[in-house]
Amino acid sequence: MANLINLENVTKTWGLKTLLDGISLGVQTGDRIGVVGLNGGGKTTLLEVLTGIEPPDSGRVSHNSDLRMAVVTQRAELNDEDTVADVVLGPLGLEVFEWASNATVRDVLGGLGIVDLGLDTRVGQLSGGERRRTNLAAALVQDLDLIILDEPTNHLDVEGVQWLAEYLLSRRLAIVVVTHDRWFLDTIATTTWEVHDGVVDAYEGGYNDWTFARAERARQADAIEQRRQNLARKELAWLRRGAPARTSKPKYRIEAAEALISDVPPPRDKVELMAFSRSRQGKVVIELEDARIETPDGRMLVDDLTWRLAPGERIGLVGVNGSGKTTLLRALAGEHPLAAGRRIEGQTVRLGWLRQELDDLDLSRRLIDCVEDVASYVQMGDKQISASQLAERLGFSPKRQRTPVGDLSGGERRRLQLTRVLMAEPNVLLLDEPTNDLDIDTLQELESLLDGWPGTLVVISHDRYLIERVTDSTWALFGDGKLTNLPGGIEEYLARRTAMAEAEGTGVLDLGEGITAGSDTAGTPPQAGASSSATPSKTISAQEHQRITKEMNALERKMNKLDQQMDKLNQQLADAAEKMDTAKLTELDTTLRAVQEEHSELEMQWLELGEEIEG
Repeated sequence: MANLINLENVTKTWGLKTLLDGISLGVQTGDRIGVVGLNGGGKTTLLEVLTGIEPPDSGRVSHNSDLRMAVVTQRAELNDEDTVADVVLGPLGLEVFEWASNATVRDVLGGLGIVDLGLDTRVGQLSGGERRRTNLAAALVQDLDLIILDEPTNHLDVEGVQWLAEYLLSRRLAIVVVTHDRWFLDTIATTTWEVHDGVVDAYEGGYNDWTFARAERARQADAIEQRRQNLARKELAWLRRGAPARTSKPKYRIEAAEALISDVPPPRDKVELMAFSRSRQGKVVIELEDARIETPDGRMLVDDLTWRLAPGERIGLVGVNGSGKTTLLRALAGEHPLAAGRRIEGQTVRLGWLRQELDDLDLSRRLIDCVEDVASYVQMGDKQISASQLAERLGFSPKRQRTPVGDLSGGERRRLQLTRVLMAEPNVLLLDEPTNDLDIDTLQELESLLDGWPGTLVVISHDRYLIERVTDSTWALFGDGKLTNLPGGIEEYLARRTAMAEAEGTGVLDLGEGITAGSDTAGTPPQAGASSSATPSKTISAQEHQRITKEMNALERKMNKLDQQMDKLNQQLADAAEKMDTAKLTELDTTLRAVQEEHSELEMQWLELGEEIEG
């Protein structure tokens, strides 16, 4: 193994914040490194220092003299007058008619959908996501020792993310990638770097390994801090014995005690998302009846669609880029007119819509002003907190709150946008690619928040972890004018897309038998969501599979709440035992037995439902 890049005692400051403080690390041949950390914590800065885009304030960065490296940043700085072919094929010296004869180029252009953009298309005509994909393709077609990627999965659909992971694993090259896509991180990375508070902690493995290792490191740090505090209390008591006592003690003992007491470790940055008070939800949420939806350019998206969102329903919406997912979401929100049919919205509906774009934020205004635009004070349980206190709980320090929105990182803007949506206290949430630019800590907070979300939820996302965790049913747009239910979730979607690609390769397009919203054989009851026709599985119908899956997810949430209740009761029992309060012990024991019995009943129901699915 050879060293490709070395950092020695590197320091880098941005404004008043030190992002890298005396960092020493390196990249070797064959390394596959995932970089994680809070937004604004220095991940992109670390990549720019590694690649030489930004010089360090101090320290040394050295590259292997023969290093063949490509860098794909979030900037995608391309010449608007160049064509897609100029950007991707030009560096290879290939003409437009020659690309199909090169297996690597053919694989990349097909996998990233570059051919569909048109090789003669000028870069200035592309959207931001298409420019990013073009930039990524230009790097992947090269013969490299090292590729450095900053958020490559943004603007890729589920298929694109899977293709990119498999392609990178098939290439013999070193990889350094900043990503918040946990499935991608787990698939790609053999090492994880966590950037925080000016330092970089290295962990072996991908997302799951990093999660467990970080938890163990935090536990050890807590134990060390507890011992330090206990020793500090003893030393503080010794110092307080008065001047006569201190004069008889050695000076070094006093200095050591004072150092111990003052040695308080700095707090780690922490993000917290909160559930605000929500309005009551009625029986009618949002319904589309006999709807025909067309894209702005007149292409038919879905036809004869009857879709009824039920209270508390949790839906994941998937499809390739350009399939019309965002247009469908806009139609649900009432911002895109129906070509035919009608939209019905319940009187109690309060809609919260997290858009994919950040155009609802004024980049010239301060962060705190954008929060106060929604509310100066918000109610959290029985407490009222100010907009400034709320922003601080979201990870924005008082100093950071005065920063113009334009100076925030993409992830910080996304977090601010999400907060503004939640502060409006919606009971229906429409989330369009909520994971774009969010760091993993914030994603985990978002998932925890959505786990207990009692309202109706529709999510568009390429993040498989998010879709599989927070939604009860998955629906897809395959371009056949229908909305198709997928009882098998993301795995079924990918299998169908693979089958479609193979069919298209033979000149025959077979979309397969789907569960399609708006079909004539609709049989799903209103509370299950969209009306649909079903392709039966081996033993039960698809509608039954969907109903059972939804019931099992609801039971899991109830059991989780009972688990938390049992933990509290066990703690109260321990406290009562210490106080020898027999009356309280008897009362708590009776309550605990009742909760345990209820938990057992729910667990038995869950097992019975699981047996129905397995047949």
